[in-house]
Amino acid sequence: MGLWTQTLDDGILVARYDNPPMNYFTEDAFSDLSSVIDHASASGVRALILTGVRSGRFITHFSVEQILDGLANPDVLIASGPARNVTVNALTRRINELPIPVIAAMNGDTMGFGLELSLACDFRIGEVGDYRYGLPEVRLGIIPGGGGTQRLARIVGRAVALDLVLRARLIDPEEALRLGIVHEVALDSVNRAIELAQEMSAMPPVALAMAKKAIHEGSELPLNAALVLEADASFRSKLAPGALTACAEYVALPYEERRDWVDRRSAGD
Repeated sequence: MGLWTQTLDDGILVARYDNPPMNYFTEDAFSDLSSVIDHASASGVRALILTGVRSGRFITHFSVEQILDGLANPDVLIASGPARNVTVNALTRRINELPIPVIAAMNGDTMGFGLELSLACDFRIGEVGDYRYGLPEVRLGIIPGGGGTQRLARIVGRAVALDLVLRARLIDPEEALRLGIVHEVALDSVNRAIELAQEMSAMPPVALAMAKKAIHEGSELPLNAALVLEADASFRSKLAPGALTACAEYVALPYEERRDWVDRRSAGD
């Protein structure tokens, strides 16, 4: 569909971005991404993976050619720029609101909006290779406008965010792992993302959705309000049939087998 190729296999939706030769993100790609999120909302989808078609580039960054066109037309920029940012942020918030895990398999250069999109995902898997991650916008005389300054600071802290954004500093996957920007670095980020998606797809889906909701929404609230949100999410998960099934399965086990039941590991652990 458009710039995103989608495949659905056993409940796992893999969306691959493809805009040769550089895999730059464009204005047209936003509506295509919205369609991907619509598809991920459909019944039967248990996890979403975003990645690039070709190893070496996930989403390199937003098209600077299109940015330049906007800068050269200040009247249009003033009229439409703020509304565009609202639209982009609403799109990335939809990723947080999806009741399924969303994983960015960063299989190549992931800068600018590519990193901003990844930061909006629940998990980020880097890939071994001579790749660069970062937010280089300040070097171009602009700043990240798709949530990058805010999500990065929330994930790695203000000091690291200031270092990376104000210096427009690009980092490799291994440093991204050390800083906590990515959860893992794998030889094949897409295969590892699929393993994680399969692991989580085996969980009771309502519990998964409620846990995600509690973390994303609760992190933006004062503690007392967040605890109320968590209590409501907990109650909703207990009303779903998956809770009764899973708890009964656990209780049916001999005591000596119960720890192994909750300690099931994925292939990459």
